Formats: sequence, structure tokens, C-alpha cells
Amino acid sequence: MTRWWWIRHGPTHQKSFTGWRNVPADLSDTAQIARLESLLPKEAVVISSDLMRAVDTASVVQGDRQRLPHEHGLREFNFGVWDGMHFSEVAKRDPVLSRAYWEQPGDVAPPEGESWNAAAARAAEVVDALNAEGHADIIAVAHFGIILTQLQRASGKTAYQVLAQEVEPLSLTQLTHENGEWQVGLVNHVA
Repeated sequence: MTRWWWIRHGPTHQKSFTGWRNVPADLSDTAQIARLESLLPKEAVVISSDLMRAVDTASVVQGDRQRLPHEHGLREFNFGVWDGMHFSEVAKRDPVLSRAYWEQPGDVAPPEGESWNAAAARAAEVVDALNAEGHADIIAVAHFGIILTQLQRASGKTAYQVLAQEVEPLSLTQLTHENGEWQVGLVNHVA
């Protein structure tokens, strides 16, 4: 059995698509971070996306836990040319495509970006490899989209259904994998 303790990185205060751009997280709420860290198993290993906002968040919750190498496969969705654009700019530039991206997630991708299915497959490859290693508890610091892909996988819901789920910065989502089956625990728990 492997328990996954997914943490969304600290807030970035971005008002635009933020995918592979390397922007910092605001980690100034040390009280909230301490409350979050106190909920995490002491013997867990810690892994994060290789983007600065996830790496730095992982560092502040790591404590004495073993740190695994940063993982490119846990990066946020690649929003391609939309990365850095405000949502209204994207809707104006690509009205049909941007609407389909949210209403029909799956194989729809931004220009020069990746689809929901591509990002989900990328993350699943990392998750499956770590499940096979036999860790009892894994703290994974990642991004809104990646956490949602794993919630979709565990819950059996559609991508469209899980897109309605909030995943706040510094929130905890706990999923358990055992004998090829997934179970959903906490979702979007803010300490």
C-alpha cells in the first residue's frame, strides 16, 4: 500500500495561465505551513515537480524526511503559447479552442502545449514507478492540474467532473494505492 500526500505548491499570485513558467511561490504564511507539515507522516519520502514553486514548497515541508530528486513529470500542464496570458486574452485569441479546452478536456491542447490526457499520462508514469518502489508514504508537491489528474484516476470521474474541484495553494489531497486499486481520502484540505 502506498499513501500519496499531494500538496499544491504555495500561492504564486499570478493572474494568468501559469504552466511551465518558473515563478516563485509565496511561502510567507509560516503558521499555515507548520499546520500542513504537522499532518504529514514523519517517515514519508518527499518529491516535487522541478519547477521552483514546487521545489521551494517541498523544502519548507520536508523536515527530516528523505528527499527524492525533483521530477519533470510532475510539472504543471504545458500551456504552450497561452502560458503567461490572462484568461480573457486566451479567450479572445482562441475562442473556440479555449472553450473546448475547459469543456471537453481530454485530447484538446493549447497551441504548442499539451492536452489533459498527455499531462495525465506523464504524471501517471511517475506515480506508477514510485508505487512500484514500495514506499509506504509519499509527499508529492505539485500543481493544480497534476493533482486533478491523479484525483481523476483515483475517483473514476471524468476530467470535466474533476475540473470543478478546487485545489487551493498549500492544500492537501490524500490518495491511497493498494493492489492496483485507488481510494480517495482528503481532497483540498487546508490546514
